Amino acid sequence: MDEEDTRDFNERCAQCSEVNWGLTDGGRFYCRSCHNVTERTREVVNTDFITNSRVQTISKGSKKQEKNDGGCEWYICEGFQLVLKKQVEALEALGVCPQMKDEILCNFWRCYLQKSKQAYCKRPAGETVKTLSVCESSTDVDSDPERPSLLHLLSLSESEGDLQTDCSFASSVSKVSESTSVYSGSVDGSLYLMKNQKEKLRMTMPMTLSFCYLALLWVREPITLSELLRFVVEGHIPYMNVFQHFPEKMKLCGLDLKIFCVESWPEYKEVFNKMHELAAFLDLPRFPDITESCFLHPDMLCMKYLMEANLPDELHNWTCRVVKKIGIGEVDFLTLTPGNKSTRKVKYDVLAAAVIVVVLKLLFLLDDHYEWLLSEFAEERNKNNTEGGPYFEFKKWYEVVKHSLDVEQKKLDEEKAKYLWRCEKPLFYSVKNKSKVLKRRQMVVNLQNQFGKLSGSVQRAEKPNPSSFQLSWSEENTDGSCFHGHSLKGVLQEKCGLLTVMNPDYWLCTVKLCNEKLCGHLAHYREVEFPQSYHFVLGLFSFLLRIQPSYIHDEVCMIEHRLFNKKLCKKLKYNTVLRKMKRPKTSSIKPI
Repeated sequence: MDEEDTRDFNERCAQCSEVNWGLTDGGRFYCRSCHNVTERTREVVNTDFITNSRVQTISKGSKKQEKNDGGCEWYICEGFQLVLKKQVEALEALGVCPQMKDEILCNFWRCYLQKSKQAYCKRPAGETVKTLSVCESSTDVDSDPERPSLLHLLSLSESEGDLQTDCSFASSVSKVSESTSVYSGSVDGSLYLMKNQKEKLRMTMPMTLSFCYLALLWVREPITLSELLRFVVEGHIPYMNVFQHFPEKMKLCGLDLKIFCVESWPEYKEVFNKMHELAAFLDLPRFPDITESCFLHPDMLCMKYLMEANLPDELHNWTCRVVKKIGIGEVDFLTLTPGNKSTRKVKYDVLAAAVIVVVLKLLFLLDDHYEWLLSEFAEERNKNNTEGGPYFEFKKWYEVVKHSLDVEQKKLDEEKAKYLWRCEKPLFYSVKNKSKVLKRRQMVVNLQNQFGKLSGSVQRAEKPNPSSFQLSWSEENTDGSCFHGHSLKGVLQEKCGLLTVMNPDYWLCTVKLCNEKLCGHLAHYREVEFPQSYHFVLGLFSFLLRIQPSYIHDEVCMIEHRLFNKKLCKKLKYNTVLRKMKRPKTSSIKPI
């Protein structure tokens, strides 16, 4: 029957240039070779109406498009594509290179759809072609470098009523029963949460940020993962209630809300681990090299964090020495190579913060005793110092930074407490109930405004412009609150023409590291077991990076073991020899 209906249609396929046409259930012509669906429909002659009049067949998909009171058929991967589009547009507004959208993130997304068998794969034999009502072309085509990018097609206006997306979707779910829409607004919402989807690295909302960070890392943009997550919390990058930006015809209900509605802030560890899983799943090649001129290099990030932590500029020389000494600034160490299990996963921002902590321990020991002695010595020197810059006083720095940190932490806690988790755009699943829902929502807003005026509460201020620095310090201040230009001469001594620390002692956070693959961390961190000065420094960088102090503590332990590896090996060998010589009869050997 198809051969008779397509006999008069002799145009070549735009994708493969073949002339081998068939008809979809909706009456559209599709290529049997590459499954490309055209916009042309079958024209029939019907003599029941007017002689020689031509009536164009109506696509079945357009009927299904208006199901559920105006809703249209849509797939979960289309929803995530819209989320990625909104996020990458927000990143472009922040200043990232425009090529990241179409040339990098788009290719990553295509590769994911193909690897997860959702698109760009061969249709199983004997499966019927089903036209998506939200698309105007094939639901399943082969990858073509000349094909317009997925996200580029999304840049078209969505106010026209139809979802403008690339239609290379849902090859594995085209045989979905009509009953699946009962449990969700999407076609494949119920199937998406099945157990077998976990084997394909199922897409989640945190994974959208993993996609963004993966693309940022490829183009080596000056945005770390901690900054990306902070921009999300501050509302500069869509994440919370992002489904409110979906077109009105994409109805969300049931399981769709479980997929797209998030009720917690994204966690650093989860996004970071998913990013590496995603890079291995996509089988990506080695990423561009992280060199000394790259923003993600420890030397560059240490300079940034030293400024934000209000520490002396002279500390940067010591951080560079530590980075060079232990080899964490090498290209092979820093560059991401997906699938290489022998290389360590580098957290660039956490690594730089840990280097600064180690340098502070080298100079000030941070044992709640030595740093205060040095501070008293520097204070006496500053009283009699009339030439050069002032000596760095750890005690004064602690007081100034702690005051600012407490103020900013209080603001952050208040903003989190006042955050409205409910979506500003009301969700309605029926056109009949739309007016009622909007009226109730407007009534709630009016009541909130009236009670706010009566109680004298301050109106929520507009979100501030995004900034790479959370704490700013100006050297122009006359109150001495900026320590960037302070000298470290009070804690250094010249020896053989080189400046060395006055105190040769150093305490290790841990003598033996844990197995990170088994324990999930390199060392245990309990606040009561460490000096308060050390905990304060960890808390400072924990606030700047918006991560747990234990993450920084792990990197500090790793750096210390690289820095003192030879001494640790000698100590362990020496203790082993002593135990063999003594050979005590009892088992009362003290742990190393």
